[in-house]
Amino acid sequence: MMKPSSSKWLLFAAFLCCAVVAVQAQNWTQWALDPQHTGNDSSVVGQPPNRILANVVYDPLVPQEQAVAGGDLLVHYQVPLVNGNNVYMEFKSGTYDTTNAIFSSQTWGENGFTWVGANLVQIWSFTSDWKAPGNLGDFWEPVFHAAFANGFVYVPGGNGTIYKLNANNGAMVTQINPFGTIERNRYTASPITVDSAGNLFYNVVQVPPQDADEFYAKDVVDSWIVKVTAGDATSKASYKQILKQATIKGVPAGEITLPGANDPCEVAFSQSQLPLPPSPTAVPGSTPCGTQRVALNVAPAIAPDGTIYSVTRGHFVTRYNYLVAINPDLTGRWAASMRGKFTDGCNPTGTVPGSIMPSDPLHGGCRANANPGVDPHVNHVGMGRVFDDESSTPVVLPDGSILFGAYTAYNYAQGHLMKFSANGDYLGAFNFGWDSTDAVRPHDGTYSIVVKNNHYGGGAYCDPDPSSPFYQLQLTYCPEDRTANNPSNPEEYFISQLGSDLALEWSFQSTNTQSCKRNDDGTVSCVSDHPRGFEWCVNAPVIDHNGLTYVNSEDGNLYVLNPDGTLNSKLFQQLAVGAAYTPASLGPDGKIYSQNAGHLFVAGR
Repeated sequence: MMKPSSSKWLLFAAFLCCAVVAVQAQNWTQWALDPQHTGNDSSVVGQPPNRILANVVYDPLVPQEQAVAGGDLLVHYQVPLVNGNNVYMEFKSGTYDTTNAIFSSQTWGENGFTWVGANLVQIWSFTSDWKAPGNLGDFWEPVFHAAFANGFVYVPGGNGTIYKLNANNGAMVTQINPFGTIERNRYTASPITVDSAGNLFYNVVQVPPQDADEFYAKDVVDSWIVKVTAGDATSKASYKQILKQATIKGVPAGEITLPGANDPCEVAFSQSQLPLPPSPTAVPGSTPCGTQRVALNVAPAIAPDGTIYSVTRGHFVTRYNYLVAINPDLTGRWAASMRGKFTDGCNPTGTVPGSIMPSDPLHGGCRANANPGVDPHVNHVGMGRVFDDESSTPVVLPDGSILFGAYTAYNYAQGHLMKFSANGDYLGAFNFGWDSTDAVRPHDGTYSIVVKNNHYGGGAYCDPDPSSPFYQLQLTYCPEDRTANNPSNPEEYFISQLGSDLALEWSFQSTNTQSCKRNDDGTVSCVSDHPRGFEWCVNAPVIDHNGLTYVNSEDGNLYVLNPDGTLNSKLFQQLAVGAAYTPASLGPDGKIYSQNAGHLFVAGR
């Protein structure tokens, strides 16, 4: 932890002054803005992104991270927090383990900045003992995510704790430990969510001691949701207990209502059996489910009535998952299964409504005699899968219903955006949902939902992998060129707006083909190498008072879209890079806070 030096006293005084000035517009204090995760700042008009106002490197380890991931940047990052004139952002330091890609070799912390005239000036820095579990072989790097509340900055700490910091100078006020003990393999595993009363909520996961860097080697010990009041009082509840108390809803007939740690859970057919499914009557294999525990990176959502929404998954499997409603006293209300919900899989007859699966197995489709509508990996109705790579979090809509973006592989890995009622009833889905916390735009007595809508290239339900012993089968039945093999549904990348019924209202397509980078002298050099555009690398869009949408793209640009889905403006930042999806935020003065290649960019007029 660093304190301001005497040479920075005038800047620190300005920071202290501005921290207590009341701001009319809303501040951006947590993931996706508010407890419901709507991403809609209706009190702020965003500034036009005419130029870059600030460029701060918060992750200097990006080159090593890219080298290990084949050029991609598979790291989840905090949304920049803004409180009046002050800005709070994570930083990373230490070393990146380029041999085994174990995350814990790095160091995380939070920096405090303030605007002094036209300059964003760092005032303080706090280094946390928080560590990310696992390694890149397990999942993308989990998120370290602070929140601003009650006049303090709260940051994740080690052993399932959080630190409460003085917002003006970064000094530690206290370390809040709801467990009372120290356990190295207990992890603060989510962003911190703050409700309207200033209560904080976050998730914790504990694994066996020897498995800190191999997350799935053994079953978890337990997982918890933690509540911290504005006065630092803590309470917690085990997800095991929450699920025992909850009413389990929506489980398909004949299935175990709530699988136990040692119960069998199905896994996909082997790639040696391509094309899938192996036969109309084939039954997939199974493995022990593992304990139902909270998924990583899931920021709890808080409805206006105090209901808390979170997501659990089987520790060893990705196909047995629940959207969980938790009462304000941290007891379980209901848990809605994500299984048995999608019938848009195999389409051998060409008659399955909504299916995007081609019918010819030699062009990436299911086996010719497959049952219509099934997920080819398991030969029955599809389900929302939950990976620890993702940062999808529940969104509470104006009518009380809940969105969650889940994964499905059979639709070109697009996933599904699932919608549930406040009672846990399944209401339908849109056929994109992977790693997405979607923004909400209320209007005309209803609302719309802004989503990324990436139609990825590659095979429909598998991709050729040269390291696989079944590579030749994959080349035959999982052709890499989606456009050539399914021209009616080609590789394309959109930002889309949906109605409250999840029907498509408009789409804006990425048409830029240029991979660009900003050179050390400030110039930009480009090469045309993306003939089908770039995917949108946003996981939490921003909507302002005028209905403008702010999103990042893998082409390195910050885009601003009009309410009708047309382009308003764009600004190139640092680098075109394949990335884990990044959030953005708005300051109360309309400045736009965005991220690209480990840099925090601030854009405005």
